[in-house]
Amino acid sequence: MLPTVILPGYLESADAYLPLQQALTAIGTPTTTVPLRKLDWLPTLGGRSMVPILRQLSQTVNAALADNNSQQINLIGHSAGGWISRIYMGEIPYTIYGDVTADTVGLWNARAKIATLITLGTPQISCEKWTKKNLDFVNDNYPGAFYPEVKYICVAGKSIYGKKQLGHYLAYLSYQITCGEGNTWGDGITPVTAAHLAGAKNITIEGVKHSPNTSGIWYGSPAVRSQWVGYLRCFYSGVPPE
Repeated sequence: MLPTVILPGYLESADAYLPLQQALTAIGTPTTTVPLRKLDWLPTLGGRSMVPILRQLSQTVNAALADNNSQQINLIGHSAGGWISRIYMGEIPYTIYGDVTADTVGLWNARAKIATLITLGTPQISCEKWTKKNLDFVNDNYPGAFYPEVKYICVAGKSIYGKKQLGHYLAYLSYQITCGEGNTWGDGITPVTAAHLAGAKNITIEGVKHSPNTSGIWYGSPAVRSQWVGYLRCFYSGVPPE
């Protein structure tokens, strides 16, 4: 199988994904997690640039290609890692914050290196002011499953209905600032309606919670990953990497 890279979700560290990384490696896809620490997310707080994360993602992908003598990888983005991966694949210079120049090499236009993008609980849209600038950039430039040569798999969890009562209120608020509607189903953080993309293979799995640190099952739990792991591409798709 092609090697796989995991990009953690917002404010998550690579350690939380070690069980998933080991499980995927055990089935034959050598897997690496972008070696993020929680501190690495601090420069991105308040809706700021994702360049620090893109730099580490680019370095990890290039190392995985070299270490495995491969021309492509499978990329798994959990939560915000999914839409950050869409920036990374795209050819439009990510210069909306003025912290990089248009000729910066390696931080985007990487779609030829990606065979499959699997997003897990990714909010593909946002109404929240801090996140909206980034997601508007993504969706204005790369709507839906934008690149036909990349296989897009978008996985949503359906475990908590948002409502204004104890045990559901955090979900309600999170869903509301994501899709504009709090009274809906989701994984406790991302509503189902926001986790899918037009043109992708969209999957909704009952009982799945958002975080790898949650009690109960999440996207990387054995019974859950068995429903999406089969979409990891085994062989080079024939698109030469740039």
